[in-house]
Amino acid sequence: MSIDFNADEVFEVAEQIERNGAEFYRNVADKVKEQNKKNLLLDLARMEDEHEKIFKSLRAQLSYDEKIQTTFDPNGESEGYLHALANTRIFYEKKIDTSSYEEILKSAITVEKDSIVFYLGMKEVVPTEVEKQRIDDIIKEEMSHIKLLSKELMELKNNF
Repeated sequence: MSIDFNADEVFEVAEQIERNGAEFYRNVADKVKEQNKKNLLLDLARMEDEHEKIFKSLRAQLSYDEKIQTTFDPNGESEGYLHALANTRIFYEKKIDTSSYEEILKSAITVEKDSIVFYLGMKEVVPTEVEKQRIDDIIKEEMSHIKLLSKELMELKNNF
């Protein structure tokens, strides 16, 4: 059975992913004692908040046709699948060693990569070039998060 998603559902999931990301960064920032490290994580949380606003704005601009269900789905399976994906695969809750800044960084890099993969797939289902470009912009920003986190990880390893 194939599951089709409309743009409204995809943007809704993207909003949830960004909320989960912001929460992830705020939670791990609470575990870090050094202020500069805490600030980096809180900056990343604020960036995820901005991404959520972008997706919310794009979603609000969708036409009626882009919001209607494209397949018969009386049990809401497609929406349930998307929400499960957002809540379990990307920025999902998992046990990480929050006493280790290195493990926090490694986990953050992994979830940023997962979000990029999701957004690359998302580009295939959004209808307009403007939306595709906005998603490309977010992908680039997520890539910059990986670069920032990787740099921080390398500096941490070089200091040992």
